[in-house]
Amino acid sequence: MPAQHFDEQQVLEALKVVIDPDFGKDIVSLGFVKNIRINDDFVAFDIELTTPACPVKVEFQKQAEAAVRAIPGVGSVNVNMTSRVRKSSHAGQAQLQGLTKVKTIIAVASAKGGVGKSTIAANIARELARRGLATGLLDADIFGPSVPTLFGIHRPDVRQDEDGLIVPLESNGLKLMSFGFLLPEGAAILRGPLVAQYIQQLLGQVRWGELDYLIIDMPPGTGDVQLTITQTVRLSGAVIVTTRQALSLVDVERGIEMFEKVKVPMLGIVENMAYFVCDNCDRKHWIFGGGPSAGGDGHSTGGEEPSSLTEKYGLQTLVRIPITQDITAGLDRVAATPVIVELVDNMIRAQGRLSIEGSELPTLVNGPEGLSIAWQDGTKGYLRHRELRASCHCATCVDELSGKRLLRDGDIPADIAALELEPLGNYALRISWSDGHNTGIYPWARIRELSASASG
Repeated sequence: MPAQHFDEQQVLEALKVVIDPDFGKDIVSLGFVKNIRINDDFVAFDIELTTPACPVKVEFQKQAEAAVRAIPGVGSVNVNMTSRVRKSSHAGQAQLQGLTKVKTIIAVASAKGGVGKSTIAANIARELARRGLATGLLDADIFGPSVPTLFGIHRPDVRQDEDGLIVPLESNGLKLMSFGFLLPEGAAILRGPLVAQYIQQLLGQVRWGELDYLIIDMPPGTGDVQLTITQTVRLSGAVIVTTRQALSLVDVERGIEMFEKVKVPMLGIVENMAYFVCDNCDRKHWIFGGGPSAGGDGHSTGGEEPSSLTEKYGLQTLVRIPITQDITAGLDRVAATPVIVELVDNMIRAQGRLSIEGSELPTLVNGPEGLSIAWQDGTKGYLRHRELRASCHCATCVDELSGKRLLRDGDIPADIAALELEPLGNYALRISWSDGHNTGIYPWARIRELSASASG
């Protein structure tokens, strides 16, 4: 047996060549490397990722093994890939017996019905399962369950195990549960107390077993049922599905507000049914209008996509999904659907960033006439209240379809003042104004741009 000529510090130094593309930092600095064990010429260690579905998991493993194997004296290397588990933030979580072995729970929501939320939730779950991750899909819509129709499962034989927990059904390795499995076909007519009872049953009395991901298809809206779910279950993050239709975008703000109030991290927005590609011209047609690159007929004028909803809400637009049969047909196929692959990759990366990035919010001082802003990098700025109020992009101040400004300068009181500042996660700020307006969301990027322009 050759003598050992290396130590733990050399192993760490070697692993610094493995860079996380999302953070631009090495896995040692990010704290991913754990439990280094050295025995003669054998080295073993763990790489603890931010999520079990990390898109670069295999690349990390290969790069780490090669880097350590290159150390003089190293004979063999074992790299164990693990992932972090988000701690429960609700006392009631311990009582939800069926969820005790579920690592990550993500809610897919829409404040408005008819935007394709359930189809998107099903596709996310199917793609995670296709990647070999233990995945479940919970259809939590009591009044309009969609999973039975999406997966073609009607009148199934649902059973309970010896502990009285409901055993989920399976479809190509994906575990499924829906209120629609528990009722005969037809509309569910239920009063409030019964709705709460059934929600609690779906949340805590299903035997999910060990899961990497549980995707919850939330009921549309932001009422008591939605709040019950978010306050009962430990959620790792939320994805909001919407269209560019004006009514849908108005409701997006309500959804963001609901999740922020219950401290659920926002992962991003899915813009569904954003466009279709003409068979004859191969051009993208943006159905609900777009940004500066879109013409008056709704067509893309230069092959560029409309401006992202990120500009409005400060949240990442995870993907823009076209109208295509691939989305609904994809549930029965083994092959991946490219746009869904992109969505899941971006969702996973957003989840990873949330677990690593610290708060980079600026310090705000709300003065009589404006906001003084000090950013973490030392940059300082100042914005007058009137200027900030005039820059609001909410649906009552800007026409969602045309982009025309509805708020007139003359409508803003000369002595307008910001009464309350409410940070929304790490991405935006909500301001309650003295004129009664409180629906505007100001992304930090826009605030920084405005303050830089004002100071310049």
